[in-house]
Amino acid sequence: MLNTAVLVLNRNYQPVHVTNVKRAFSLLYMGIARAIDEQYRLYDFDSWAALGSVEHEHIATIQQAIRVPRVLVLMAYEYLPKGRVRFSRLNIYARDNDTCQYCGQQLPRPELNLDHVVPRSQGGRTSWENVVCSCIECNLSKGGRTPEQAGMKLLRKATRPRWTPFFRTAQKRITYREWLPFISLADASYWNVELTQD
Repeated sequence: MLNTAVLVLNRNYQPVHVTNVKRAFSLLYMGIARAIDEQYRLYDFDSWAALGSVEHEHIATIQQAIRVPRVLVLMAYEYLPKGRVRFSRLNIYARDNDTCQYCGQQLPRPELNLDHVVPRSQGGRTSWENVVCSCIECNLSKGGRTPEQAGMKLLRKATRPRWTPFFRTAQKRITYREWLPFISLADASYWNVELTQD
């Protein structure tokens, strides 16, 4: 429970980070952040602890059970990080939802690879718009040809994602219903190393 995710908002209620419950309680206790409930009311640590935990996830202490906050608002931080999405294997797999863009099969990441839609041998670039997730079988079948030349069709055109990078993790996306009013997500060094674009 202490390592599950908590959404952190700046003081303008814009998402800036995802942290874990342990860190969230530290921020709340130190007065750096306030917890927010379903009615958008803010609570400091003492008032949040006084709410009780009936029908909610909670952390048990010696004296009481304290409800787990799923959204925090930072009291002094108002800046929003720049939204440049790193061009990496992890983010390409996340953009394509771990799904081969030719056959539509969703697979574990070790069973997937990256494919240049227009092969480099035909002048294709290494970019968001030309690299897609593919299964090994489709990649071998396509070879050094374009999808049209290979008689294959892309499920959807490859594009630069519009989501904010701090919502991407090496794990599957984990979100909570409490996050929904504040986020809008678009439908391991190896995984997150920035790839070189042509």
